[in-house]
Amino acid sequence: MTVPQERSLRELYAEDAERADALAFGRRGALKGASLAALGAALGAGIPFSRHMPVGYLPAALAQGAPATLRMDGKAALVILGERPLVAETPETMLDDAVTPVDKLFIRNNGQVPEAFAGDPRSWKIRIDGEVNTPLEITLGELEQRFPPVTLQLQMECGGNGRGQFQPQTRGNQWGNGAISNAAWTGVRLRDVLTAAGLKPGASHTGHFGADPHLSGDPNRAAISRGMPIAKAMEEDTLIALRLNGQPIPNIHGAPARLLVPGWPGSLSQKWLTRILVRSTPHDGAGMGGTSYRVPVRPIVPGSENNGRDFADMQSMPVRSVLTSLAHGARLPAGTREIDLRGAAWAGDDTVRAVDVSLDFGATWRPMQVAAPANRHAWQRWTGKAALPSDGYFEVWYRATDDKGRMQPHLPANWNPQGYGANAISRAAILVG
Repeated sequence: MTVPQERSLRELYAEDAERADALAFGRRGALKGASLAALGAALGAGIPFSRHMPVGYLPAALAQGAPATLRMDGKAALVILGERPLVAETPETMLDDAVTPVDKLFIRNNGQVPEAFAGDPRSWKIRIDGEVNTPLEITLGELEQRFPPVTLQLQMECGGNGRGQFQPQTRGNQWGNGAISNAAWTGVRLRDVLTAAGLKPGASHTGHFGADPHLSGDPNRAAISRGMPIAKAMEEDTLIALRLNGQPIPNIHGAPARLLVPGWPGSLSQKWLTRILVRSTPHDGAGMGGTSYRVPVRPIVPGSENNGRDFADMQSMPVRSVLTSLAHGARLPAGTREIDLRGAAWAGDDTVRAVDVSLDFGATWRPMQVAAPANRHAWQRWTGKAALPSDGYFEVWYRATDDKGRMQPHLPANWNPQGYGANAISRAAILVG
């Protein structure tokens, strides 16, 4: 008679987390004896702070698999989340530069990537029309001649950053924390161009258009066409960007010109920019209305269907942080008793007041040092040290708090069908010894 073998705890967590929790934590909700030993064996080390591990908690080391990576000239080994359209995330340890290098910028497309513009980039034209007194059709060369240039470090973040945290899973690319960049963008202020066109009294919103073809190839369909309130368009940090880190913008990132609308969902930062329509009503292009880049005004039941009638457009992105000095799954030498930590934090239109780190599953927290931003809408770097009591398995939990007192939650809040705004506390597993 063959006796069926139970799967290992690692296999159970990967395939049947509910059964793994039942075996590991039992009815009393405490890791003891054989259960603690089994979990430690699955993790590859003892768990010094196991007494603080929440009931039913899935250790971070067992929660992720090996991702596929991008192979593209001029780009680092980003994590591929989708191929049609191309979507690739930057691992957190690649975000260790104060200014994000071009090769480490995440990629988020909504349609096909257009052929690179074959002419002189200075001849590329952008049209400004709608609720303006003097419609403009202006080349990039004329933009540079007529309006003062500005260079700013600006955060650009996908509206779905953190989407993979939501349960039940939502539609869209399952981002971790890496749909963020903080590059140096050079261009002209959008408000200068709109002022030159002369806004009519009824001007209240913009609509943006680009040259990227729809995935279907239908020339009558836009891949994406979003818009924003005129107040955001008139902010001094909202740019028509012409250069990225001092060089021409690569085609994959929207050459030869794109919008840069920092602090708000990156879908507003239209690539391959061809037109800005000034409107007297909110824009109704592709990616507007319904549940697109919109979140519930009042909480809805997770997993429920909703047409977005009571939703509101996402505006300022929520507070978030990344850990860039230690990779998830890092193994440190035996006897390591102190670790240097650093990363970045940001909060949309606001600033970050604090970053705190925990090594004991959130039982205690220690403050890190947070630097001021290089300019408004730039992210903020944070640094600090943490002591380790012994060898073993640890998780570095990190959270940021903005200047209005809003802190990253333990679990993603305000579930919505397309998974926007998830900004829960992040965790990185490390093994010492």
